[in-house]
Amino acid sequence: MNKELAQANQTNVAPFHNAENFQLAQRIAQVFSQSDMVPAHYKNNIGNCIIALEMANRIGSSPLMVMQNLYVIQGKPSWSSTFLIATLNACGKFSPIRYEEDEQDGGRTRAYAIDKSTGDRLDGAWVSMKMADEEGWTKKGGSKWKSMPQLMRRYRAASFFTRQFAPEISMGLQTYEEVIDVTGKVVEYNEQTTGLTALPEAAMEKLREAIRNGAEEIEIRQALELVAGVISADQKDEIETLINKVS
Repeated sequence: MNKELAQANQTNVAPFHNAENFQLAQRIAQVFSQSDMVPAHYKNNIGNCIIALEMANRIGSSPLMVMQNLYVIQGKPSWSSTFLIATLNACGKFSPIRYEEDEQDGGRTRAYAIDKSTGDRLDGAWVSMKMADEEGWTKKGGSKWKSMPQLMRRYRAASFFTRQFAPEISMGLQTYEEVIDVTGKVVEYNEQTTGLTALPEAAMEKLREAIRNGAEEIEIRQALELVAGVISADQKDEIETLINKVS
């Protein structure tokens, strides 16, 4: 990351607070829009970059992290599920999110966590394959519900949990996977759609942390499949090595 981009990424600004902030946001957005590190839908698009700055300010994240995890599908902004889960885990209000699963209704999953202020267990809504079939999620073109049902249930369960107990984190936005379920519009994670030739270091660190914290191997491998068009060979080898060390 060059010096100018690094400085811009450390600047937290509310673009629409006043005229002075908006002018500053425009200058910062200009830096991002000319960078090769941002996804394609932010390149040479100052408007999209300003919106990302506003989102980053609201959730207390870095602008670059938001840009690399906020997708626009048919005009609808949506978070990547992994980013939403990571942000929820880092907010400090809950224990790391975990999942309860059984075979009812074709297989179902719900997310849960401990409220750190009360010690209470908070349970999200159940997400089942029966629900996915009835809602038509499994019938959309390019759907991952048939090839990766457990991961998709976990992603949807985490999204439900966030809306129920921490709506300020998602800010009312759906996840990338939810938008696909509704629109059937699939955006592949690859160099053309993301502008990336390797996973960002922040994303790699989240994978390393998940492995160190005992995440299930199937979940890690399913996540790798989703980003197969972006992750570099060296990064994939590193993750494989880490998986083998803890297994």
